[in-house]
Amino acid sequence: MAVVPQEVFLFSDSIRNNVTFGAREKATDEAIIEVLKKAHVWHNIQEFPDQLDTQLGELGVNLSGGQKQRISIARALIRNPKLLILDDCLSAVDTETEEIILNELRSLPQAPTMVLVSHRISTLRNCEQILVLADGEIIEMGSPEELMKQKGVYYETYLQQLNEDQS
Repeated sequence: MAVVPQEVFLFSDSIRNNVTFGAREKATDEAIIEVLKKAHVWHNIQEFPDQLDTQLGELGVNLSGGQKQRISIARALIRNPKLLILDDCLSAVDTETEEIILNELRSLPQAPTMVLVSHRISTLRNCEQILVLADGEIIEMGSPEELMKQKGVYYETYLQQLNEDQS
């Protein structure tokens, strides 16, 4: 199991060591690069002079919020988890990057069961089952299509976010 929280914790260490932190087995550079590609951040790291050996400042201060989140996703993927919990960990990336990452995760050879926590409908639109929570209670449950037909909270949130995107 691996959990990727919204608030990322990175160490003042190399990108390589941040990705492999907590991994059971020693990972090759090829494996590290592969998970960084799946997390759609390798193209950014290639621009750094020291690439995998780039030293991160305290809490990854020399990275953008989205880069930090994507390195954290790579850290989870290097473990090859059977269950992957993504707790709003795509909040700092744009919807295009989010879609690329989610497609990469779905296309993994041994795709883990994923639990996505998100306020963004775009993150959830390809889920098999969605639970809508309010005040700690499940108020709606179903596929995205079923929830759209119910015209409840999920539907209202969809319309609100659609209007925000078009503004």
